[in-house]
Amino acid sequence: MKSSRPVSPSKSAAGHSVDPAPAGKRFLLLACVAILAVCAAYANHFHNSFHFDDAHAIVTNVYIRSLHNIPLFLTDGRAFSSLPTNQTWRPLVSISLAVDYRLGHGLEDTVWFHISTFFWFLVQLALMYVLFSRVLDAAAPGPANRYVSLFAVTCYGLHPANAETVNYIIQRADLYSTLGVVAGMVLYISQPRLRKFGLYLVPVALATLAKSPAVVFGGILLVYIFLFEEEADWRRAWAAVLRSAPALAVCAMLAVLNIKMTPKNYVPTEIPSWMYWITQPYVIWRYFRSFFLPLWLSADSDLSALNSFSDPRAWLGAVFVVALLIVAFWTIKRREYRPISFGIFWFLGALAPTSLFVLSEVENDHRMFFPFVGLVLSVTWAAYLLVSRAIAARPEKRRSVLTAVQVLTAGVLVACAIGTWKRNEVWHTEASLWRDVTIKSPQNGRGLMNYGLTLMAQGDAQGALQYFQQATKFTPNYYILEINLGVVESLLNHNPEAETHFRRAIFLQSRDAQPYYFYGRWLNSQQRIPEAIVEEKFALERNPAYMDARYLLMQAYLEQGQWQPLAALAEDTLKIAPGDAQAQSYLQRSQNVQGELAAAERLAQAQPTAENFVNLSLMYYQQGRFQDCIATAQKALQLKPDYAEAYNNIAAAYQSMHQWDQAIAAAKHALRINPNFQLAKNNLAWSQSQKSLAK
Repeated sequence: MKSSRPVSPSKSAAGHSVDPAPAGKRFLLLACVAILAVCAAYANHFHNSFHFDDAHAIVTNVYIRSLHNIPLFLTDGRAFSSLPTNQTWRPLVSISLAVDYRLGHGLEDTVWFHISTFFWFLVQLALMYVLFSRVLDAAAPGPANRYVSLFAVTCYGLHPANAETVNYIIQRADLYSTLGVVAGMVLYISQPRLRKFGLYLVPVALATLAKSPAVVFGGILLVYIFLFEEEADWRRAWAAVLRSAPALAVCAMLAVLNIKMTPKNYVPTEIPSWMYWITQPYVIWRYFRSFFLPLWLSADSDLSALNSFSDPRAWLGAVFVVALLIVAFWTIKRREYRPISFGIFWFLGALAPTSLFVLSEVENDHRMFFPFVGLVLSVTWAAYLLVSRAIAARPEKRRSVLTAVQVLTAGVLVACAIGTWKRNEVWHTEASLWRDVTIKSPQNGRGLMNYGLTLMAQGDAQGALQYFQQATKFTPNYYILEINLGVVESLLNHNPEAETHFRRAIFLQSRDAQPYYFYGRWLNSQQRIPEAIVEEKFALERNPAYMDARYLLMQAYLEQGQWQPLAALAEDTLKIAPGDAQAQSYLQRSQNVQGELAAAERLAQAQPTAENFVNLSLMYYQQGRFQDCIATAQKALQLKPDYAEAYNNIAAAYQSMHQWDQAIAAAKHALRINPNFQLAKNNLAWSQSQKSLAK
């Protein structure tokens, strides 16, 4: 490794004289103040609620409820989420959530989840200080470097744009992946003797188990080696590639592993690729702007993909990215400028995965977390160099300039801290979060819908309906919105409208379990239980781990007295969620009925009356033993030919086997005997309707 050019410890990067470094105690005091400032800024976030993707990855994800599923997290990406289209391979995130679930004894309070995330955030900040100090020392050793590094880290720690990642529990994935990359860089730079063992790649490998963008580590390391170890000499560029080859190779293999382990049912987006790509330069400009003016932060942006190369925003973004690259390459020329170049390449490199791979949204605030590590280094060092130049040019103004800089930096940090505190307040509840989205992103249909959901939870169904209807202007074919329209219409007793919305949701997205579940739930509320059972079965075919669908189906089986299917479903549920209280309760009730069935069989054998045979026939039906139900009902008819209940049992059994003609005939027999037999009327109508659909 080539050493940097000698610089006197009493000289700054700009070459002017500076005071000797203050005593270590003074720096330690400033570092403690910085830590306390970050802790204070986030003091109001530890009880903030679950939000958005937390619902399917944490709240309804049965797998995080047991540490026994840790091997499953490592081998099956489907354990990451309860929604098949959102299932991806992030085992480290799932393991951490399972640990937090255990520590917090469930989901009643989010505090353990937030403590966990915030702890690793502080660890990342500490490692960032080490990284920044080493990079600045490699460029221009000097006593001011540790203060510049401390300011950069504190600014990053307090920056409001990073509040989303810290507050949004499932997005700890961004934190873990960033932490791993920073740790890998620190190990590589700080422990050159250990490089041959590849230990610096261990945190990087762990980072990719949290989120795949960490694979850009190889490129970031290549840039560092080229800039600071190969003197930015283009004739030695190949040497830099060779020295970074182990990292590049490992990162490539980790990228392939992530692709291979991602479940096939994962659906990242429906946005056309070319539209997404021409939008990304403009998005990069917006991220850069947010670093300096974080005034438009939104949990769910309403920026849509650009649909034309002629859009002025596409040109603005392209020009900005080109200009940024020009600055990056220009600052390579002088060694003391290279931290600026390194930071810019980090910024753009960290954004490459979310810019090149088409995702469901064109921008997200939490995507700034990783690239801002580089940007804060670049901007802070550039500002320091400008101040140094100003002091060198007007040494007589040194004290006043330093005073102005201290006031300005303090003001920046205080403003950032206030902004972060305010963002934490926004993330406090679902209502506060989505209300903010409706203000910041008024054309976001999903945001309007989610705020409507908070109103519905508060009992304001009419207000919720108004927001849902407003959302349809921007997302007219959003199946989740159709589901929620069905739910709110049913609350307002607009049942025909509710059913129309549920059916349209299924039409729009027949691969998802949710439309079937909510339609089945509504059918169950309308006492259309056989239809509800059909819909819940459809839901579980699409998502076997959908616990709400399992609970509803078990309850429907219970109400219908279908004990054998109930027992089978309860046992299967306990395989997915061992110890689940509801499944255990349903299983116990079904087992109790098994004893009742045995007693009924003994009674019918000892006292072979028509009534006892009909009762036994009904119990066979409830057990799903339809042939036994028919045979036993026929024994009752031999003893009592005008027994309408026996014919109805036969009709119900044939109906369950989809033998519609036999079911219709049996139901008609029952009605000839008793024209007012409502159950027989229902069975006849159902069988006739299903027969007509089957034609």
